[in-house]
Amino acid sequence: MKASGEFPRISRLPPYILGQVVAQMTQQRKKGDDIINLGMGNPDLPTPPHIVNKLIEAAQKTKNHRYSVSRGIPKLRQAICAWYKRRYNVDLDWDFEAIAVMGAKEGLSHLLLAATQPGDVVLVPNPSYPIHIYAPVIAGCDIRGVRMDRPVAGTVQGEEGPNDFFPALERAVKTVIPKPKFLILSFPSNPTTHVVDLCFFEKVVSFAREHGIWVIHDLAYADLTFDGVKAPSILQVEGAKDVAVELYSLSKGYSMPGWRVGFLCGNRELVGALTKIKSYFDYGMFQPVQIAATVALNGPEDCVKQICDTYRKRRDVLCEGLSGAGWTIEKPKGTMFVWAKIPDKFSSPGSLEFSKLLLSRAKVCVSPGIGFGEYGEGYVRFALVENEKRIKQAVKGIKKIL
Repeated sequence: MKASGEFPRISRLPPYILGQVVAQMTQQRKKGDDIINLGMGNPDLPTPPHIVNKLIEAAQKTKNHRYSVSRGIPKLRQAICAWYKRRYNVDLDWDFEAIAVMGAKEGLSHLLLAATQPGDVVLVPNPSYPIHIYAPVIAGCDIRGVRMDRPVAGTVQGEEGPNDFFPALERAVKTVIPKPKFLILSFPSNPTTHVVDLCFFEKVVSFAREHGIWVIHDLAYADLTFDGVKAPSILQVEGAKDVAVELYSLSKGYSMPGWRVGFLCGNRELVGALTKIKSYFDYGMFQPVQIAATVALNGPEDCVKQICDTYRKRRDVLCEGLSGAGWTIEKPKGTMFVWAKIPDKFSSPGSLEFSKLLLSRAKVCVSPGIGFGEYGEGYVRFALVENEKRIKQAVKGIKKIL
């Protein structure tokens, strides 16, 4: 008898929309086209030398080749808490309120597996980074999208923005059965680039405490903010640790994407749940990676500022260049992305078709907004992962079709 080929858990995962654009890009490159890839947010800047050198030094010691600790070596967890204290004046217990993860995606996914059961409801902004939607789906949860394609009151973009986010949360709590168990947020936001202030998180914590909902905040782009803006941590809010945890990845600010190292901090019950499930799934990161990450967090911040400044310059080149070509885009205050409303004369076919048009005629790969949720339609996302010369070349190609 043949084994069943049905796999219900992955059957809930739709085809990756950006995959269609990537497939077209691959075909064009095979034909010899020089495609500028601003689609996937894959940081291109090298990891700072002092971090790499510590990895090499640690890797040469055979004692570091053995199994490690799934929740992170003590010195790394201590460095995580010291980092929070310096940056946000947040006090954390390194033994119970901090855990190392193999990137924010792994931490989020395993936390939801540990802390939910099939049928639980998770609130997720729409548009949103795909793993924020599909980590709950993989865990068997039901998703309720909360519209967040426009700035909300309390964001850095201005108090005059639409203020429909919190009313939408209230409606979700009142109308969804069973009551939502988790709310996932991420600011600065990928893909919309919105950056919020601390007042926004105060409202979130108050809402979560009132309704008995856990909050997971992904602070992946904490280091990449511009024009005097500083991204707050939800853990700065009094009482936040009663209801919230926060994820951080070294992929962006320290340019360590392939290293797969990050951490989750906050509520000790949720940290404990992740600690327990990870003890079954893995033996932790390669120990030299943890040692190098410790040096990164304890080390100088000059490299982080330089990385941030590089992305700011790229942002300016892209936005100012496209504005000169007739496509006016507001400069984002954070992240390594530009979220651009499609020009009116190209909007009717949708973001996927517009992305294909840019790829075929301008030789530029971008991410279609529909790939981030229904309210991402009408936009495309540029990733600032090419140098300024290549970005200028991309602008030149786009100008031809505008």
